[in-house]
Amino acid sequence: MTAPLLTIANDHISVTLNPRVGGTIISIIHRPSGLSVLGTVPWPAIDEPIASLAARDEPEWLTRYTGGWPLIFPNGGDACIVDGVFHGFHGEASIAPWSAVARADEIELTRRFTVVPVEMRRHLRLEDDVLVMREHLRMGGDRPLDVMWGHHPTLGSDLLAGPVEITTGARQVTVDQTYDPAANPLRPGATGHWPVMPGKTGPVDLSQPSDPLASLVYLHDFDTAWIAVRRMDNDIAVRLSWDAHRFPCAWLWV
Repeated sequence: MTAPLLTIANDHISVTLNPRVGGTIISIIHRPSGLSVLGTVPWPAIDEPIASLAARDEPEWLTRYTGGWPLIFPNGGDACIVDGVFHGFHGEASIAPWSAVARADEIELTRRFTVVPVEMRRHLRLEDDVLVMREHLRMGGDRPLDVMWGHHPTLGSDLLAGPVEITTGARQVTVDQTYDPAANPLRPGATGHWPVMPGKTGPVDLSQPSDPLASLVYLHDFDTAWIAVRRMDNDIAVRLSWDAHRFPCAWLWV
């Protein structure tokens, strides 16, 4: 069965997710300070899955988006057709309902997908001030599949309430070739070493972001796979780490 909002907590952090729409993590709060690290959106998200389980485009997907931390599977980015099957924007996993079982400090989510013959089990557990996530896939088809599997953590709220520093284990950075809004100071398609990248009017230090800024870059060539955001007053910080063999590239949208 599909549960309402679920929260797990210990003395250090609390984590709330929505199994009805993507099993999305909608809140992570540092309990001693009460400070939140995940972003929110300035519109009322619809709290039910899209009937077709496939968003036709980004505007439709955003009707369910709360900020937070969706899972992206088996497609990321624009909707597409693969082997005659329509895959919605950011994939079925991000907007479909998940079955959920919660205990005091752990949650298990499961879903059998409709667009690919795959069942996924996601296990979230708190260990002191760390949220540990493990995901397992089971194939049900008779041939290999190409999928896009990733995560979409949106940092914001109290974490971005002041100037921040970004650090990462990535050594190489590639700027997206096509995303170039007016507030993008980077040269589309440029490559370089973290954190200083070629800009349109000179070098840009991505570790010290400041407004106005709208850039999309790809982090790769990790020594170890991690990225951290620290508020400069040291009131709150967050670090993400993952298996670089499974996920060798990270998108950074600042």
